[in-house]
Amino acid sequence: MGICEACAEPTKPSSCSSSACTAIVTPTTSTSRTETVTGSHQFVITGYSLSKGTGIGRYITSEVFDVGGYSWAMYFYPDGKSPEDNAAYVSLFIALASEGTDVRALFELKLLDQSGNERHKIHSHFERALESGPYSLKYRGSMGYKRFFKRSFLEGSDYLKDDCLLIECKVGVVKTQTEGPKLYTIPLSPSDMGKQFGQLLESQKGTDVSFEVGEEVFAAHKLVLAARSPVFRAQLFGPMKEKSMQCIKVEDMEAPVFKFQQRGVSDYLALQTEGSGEALLHFIYWDELPDMQELVGLNSKDASTLMAQHLLAAADRYGLDRLKLLCEAMLCEDVSINTAATTLALAEQHHCSQLKSVCLKFIALRENLRAVMQTDGFGYMKASCPSLLTELLGYVARITEHSLSVCTFGDVLLDGSDANKRRAELVNCYELIDFRFLLHVFYIVI
Repeated sequence: MGICEACAEPTKPSSCSSSACTAIVTPTTSTSRTETVTGSHQFVITGYSLSKGTGIGRYITSEVFDVGGYSWAMYFYPDGKSPEDNAAYVSLFIALASEGTDVRALFELKLLDQSGNERHKIHSHFERALESGPYSLKYRGSMGYKRFFKRSFLEGSDYLKDDCLLIECKVGVVKTQTEGPKLYTIPLSPSDMGKQFGQLLESQKGTDVSFEVGEEVFAAHKLVLAARSPVFRAQLFGPMKEKSMQCIKVEDMEAPVFKFQQRGVSDYLALQTEGSGEALLHFIYWDELPDMQELVGLNSKDASTLMAQHLLAAADRYGLDRLKLLCEAMLCEDVSINTAATTLALAEQHHCSQLKSVCLKFIALRENLRAVMQTDGFGYMKASCPSLLTELLGYVARITEHSLSVCTFGDVLLDGSDANKRRAELVNCYELIDFRFLLHVFYIVI
């Protein structure tokens, strides 16, 4: 790893003293990485006895194989490569079979013992790298052994079986690269697939299905809807689809965006049946939530929350899991006195366990519980999901238990060890726990 430091003269005069003024440039770093790319090849030579007598210097070659971006081949000389040996030895070489300059590599040549005893004859240079480094080869350059094995020993050994030899070659190509800071980059723009699909919806080009929602009709594309929603996929392409389905009437969903004004219990009950087709299609094509305030036409947090509740129900109905999760996250951030009860009921009905837990914890707080109970949404929650009251009481009890565990009376700490004393002193803890209010909650559950 190299480190470079440099000092640069200021490009124009500064207010420093008459002595030389320099600026220190942040040091840069680079890293050199050397590694071995390894591969192997097995060369099977059958009919060995028939290859003898072809002449000194004549060879049998393997198929070309690739390792480390270069091509290699094995060369076997049945009568040897060197005339002075008078065909007493077989020769074996590995050669670079592709163009390359100073290709650095390590080699291993192995003649396999076919008796099963694994007494292979091995010539390896992989350990040689620790001593003098890898070999350097150019095009057609080779490395091997003129006297790889004496023929008289080979022909009476376990290396030759059924007139067949098995030879393995292992090649390790040594590569070095230097990594430094990236001085030049090409900026990549984020994916605009959602924008393109959104523009397709806006242009209405190629639409092949319509949805009748209330008194309005929305045009869309079957393939886009089927790709995004398993419910639409079954409806448009499933076994129960109608052959000439061009217009689908959507029940229990209103097309216009809600006019968010003062709402009563009837508005909360409508959450189960109403929805915004425009917002739903926006997400299906754009893969993002629409601007809630722009959609409802009001700068109201409660109005945006009600639209998010509304979209969550629609997302669950059409199997849009990502939209459902986005709505959960938005509702989790916007839990308030006015919305907590309706959001809790919605979370229960649409199996949103995380959102449900957040709402229960919020409502169970002593400073929130009384105010939430006075909202119309709490009445809707009692009517639609009465089992939630039991769960809510459990949360209130746990918070009460925790508060009592840290309530002290002089030198006495209430830790639950003395039940009679605890009941006696509970009355004196009225500033921390409004016990009558807790009984009131329990009475509601009963």
